[in-house]
Amino acid sequence: MCAAVFSAAAALSAPASAQSIPDEAEAPPTYRVRIGPIAMNPRIQLANLGVDDNVFNEPTDQNPKKDFTLTITPSTDMWMRMGPSRLLLNVKEDLVWFRKYDSERSANSSYNLDWLLPLNRLRVDLSPKFLTTRDRPGYEIDARSQRRQYGGVGTIELRAFPRTFIGVTGSTERVDFDSVAVFDGVNLREALNRTVQAGGVAVRHQLTPLTTIGVSATREQSRFEFSPLRDSDSTSIFASVTFDPFALIKGSAKVGYRNFHPLSPGLPDFTGLTASGDLSYTLLGATRFGVNFTRDVQYSYEINQPYYLQTGAGGSITQQIFGPFDVMARGGAQRLAYRDRAGVFVATENRTDHVTTFGGGVGYHFGRDVRWGLNVDQYHRTSDLTARQYDALRYGTSVTYGF
Repeated sequence: MCAAVFSAAAALSAPASAQSIPDEAEAPPTYRVRIGPIAMNPRIQLANLGVDDNVFNEPTDQNPKKDFTLTITPSTDMWMRMGPSRLLLNVKEDLVWFRKYDSERSANSSYNLDWLLPLNRLRVDLSPKFLTTRDRPGYEIDARSQRRQYGGVGTIELRAFPRTFIGVTGSTERVDFDSVAVFDGVNLREALNRTVQAGGVAVRHQLTPLTTIGVSATREQSRFEFSPLRDSDSTSIFASVTFDPFALIKGSAKVGYRNFHPLSPGLPDFTGLTASGDLSYTLLGATRFGVNFTRDVQYSYEINQPYYLQTGAGGSITQQIFGPFDVMARGGAQRLAYRDRAGVFVATENRTDHVTTFGGGVGYHFGRDVRWGLNVDQYHRTSDLTARQYDALRYGTSVTYGF
């Protein structure tokens, strides 16, 4: 069955004219700006200009606060050759503004670097990253909390066969919340500051010029700076498939098994299926389908329910209706299943929260590089705890410009 799945994926992703394996760190033929050896694709996006009718994700009976908000996002991708190596840098800035609630304003920056050195039979890939943000860290914490995340991934691969690589990987990530970041009476710095380190082995095979399959095994440890009761070790095994951006199906997906073992006694292990993916497909150049999914362990700020299993999926359909006009519909659902620490009081045992979103919009294209959109999205969370429930409607306009 697996062979049939991979064969079907190969047929969908490889055009007949493909002759060579693309280099993901190579500048694309559609880059917009070139300065000497540097190729760039700069963009600026008015991500949202509109109204948020529940700024703090408050329950309906607590008089949710409404405000006018604006988000501007300049970003760029840069490529550069340095001898035999290639360098890819992505820089992104989110400038978030609220008219009334100035405590929610922020400037969020992310930097992702990828340095690739392809040799005759050896391939070295180093990918450091840095993020400073005041955005919500996930579906659980509603406070826009200042934090920094930084680290990187390193990979060394050996070409064992013409299209098969065997490699070792190592990664590290540091998560630092600000000392005044508080949610629901909990200091997030004391609860969630941590260092995550991992190492593993991987095998990947270039099934076609535009499709790669792989298998990997990883050992991971998480150590919390101020809350060692949350420390854990994990072992994961994954199978993955990756499609090139020029393939009919774009994106990647992986499915596997994880043994998550908390070091503190009294907290149950998680052993089971995990997955993640983000895929898209365009039909006849006019209809684009997108799907994403996730299933994995996430850390909670609550000391007596210190982790939860997040399972969710989302999808979107974008249809060009006529000329430069398009319409979009989107939706998603997430399930947060908490695990209790034994021998302690919790408000609701084995609590489960559900988050659903749905919305849509219309867009108009001004040539190749400019799109104007009008968007409406509804958010809804249900929980065994009444104080964790909320409804929110967010609507506004957006403009994307690449130059």
